Amino acid sequence: MPAHETEPDQTPDETQESAPEAVPEPPLLTLRDGLPPIIDTPAGLAEVCAGLAAGTGPVAIDAERASGYRYSSRAYLIQLRREGSTTYLVDPIAFDSLDPLQQVLEGTEWILHAATQDLPCLNEVGLYPSALFDTELAGRLLGYPRVGLATLVETLLGFRLAKEHSAVDWSTRPLPGPWLEYAALDVEVLVELREVLGAELEQSGKAEWARQEFDALRSFEQTARVDAWRRTSGLHRVRGRRALGAVRALWETRDEIAEQRDVTPGRIIPDAAIIAAAQALPTDRTALLATKGFHGRGAERYANRWIAALTEAAEMDEADLPTRSPRGDGPPLPRAWAEKDPTAARRLALARVQMTKLAEQHGLPVENVLTPDYLRRTLWTPPKSRDPETLAPAVAEQLAGYGARPWQVELTTPLLVDAILAADEVPVDDLPADEVSEPDVS
Repeated sequence: MPAHETEPDQTPDETQESAPEAVPEPPLLTLRDGLPPIIDTPAGLAEVCAGLAAGTGPVAIDAERASGYRYSSRAYLIQLRREGSTTYLVDPIAFDSLDPLQQVLEGTEWILHAATQDLPCLNEVGLYPSALFDTELAGRLLGYPRVGLATLVETLLGFRLAKEHSAVDWSTRPLPGPWLEYAALDVEVLVELREVLGAELEQSGKAEWARQEFDALRSFEQTARVDAWRRTSGLHRVRGRRALGAVRALWETRDEIAEQRDVTPGRIIPDAAIIAAAQALPTDRTALLATKGFHGRGAERYANRWIAALTEAAEMDEADLPTRSPRGDGPPLPRAWAEKDPTAARRLALARVQMTKLAEQHGLPVENVLTPDYLRRTLWTPPKSRDPETLAPAVAEQLAGYGARPWQVELTTPLLVDAILAADEVPVDDLPADEVSEPDVS
């Protein structure tokens, strides 16, 4: 009998585990109405406005920027979809004004995903929401562990969303058809996604929280970074204030060139080149170009400007050179609290324990319960009163002054009051070490 055959009264070994069945992938999302044309004429924009006016309900909106290619954060494509209408792709670069579009959108709710990414570039072209619903933020409030658009669409609507063109150069003209299809798909199901998430917010009792969050987003503005040069990758390897000054001078020179050319700074010279030059501190063009690690498209082209920046740093008065730690108006990093103010460190340790429990109780990321910066500022310099009846409204007022929403103030004020009052009584040795010296991760 051949070895692979089985006698009639025998069965294969049932103890062997059968291979798990492959789970079929969700269907790939496709365009219901086909690929729309790109709108780049006044007549076309008038048709878009008429079509949106004929539709009903909220308007799904998305914008594409050229991050990684351009210095600016301008919108190079705007996608819109409304029930009772269709999907529209508008090229904002073709228009001096999008006032007609703003007028037709007035009074309607916008559906955005990750509104803080798109609102600045939409505001830049004159588009401002009367009301909005952010599907990413809704997912966070509902406790979804992953809130990317593709993940939420697959989890809640059962469709797979292609993302292969997410990092392309949207300033390219003409825009290729596959890119436009990708862009159109981003608003294809936003209305349905909003309906599902909205219903879950109502069922979970978080609808009012979401309304307050969305209303606050309407006035969102990108915060200008203080000492943005300090985010240069590899800065931790630089030693000495003179070298730090060289990093700052080179970074600011690169930023100026990038803005003039509207090119992302890293395409001129990478951060690694800035660090290499700041460590070597060459004094002439030849030495600079011979510096190991100094490379990039603009290394040689702008060599004279790099040398000028390095010379400026070399000749700068010691008092004007940057320090290792930035000077800020907020509290110090939490790891320094125990040394600078042990009572404040106890407040923070006690509050963090309770904040974690509160977040778990409500199924929220802890940073959505209360912005970490607001927590630290309140606990570093709390109101002076220690009378609970006076302290509670003072803490609530302080939180509101920082920008906390009413629902956050209501949830967290009792917790912070308890931490402030208990901090004077709890010896630091009784607190978990990781709570006292937890590094600042926000």
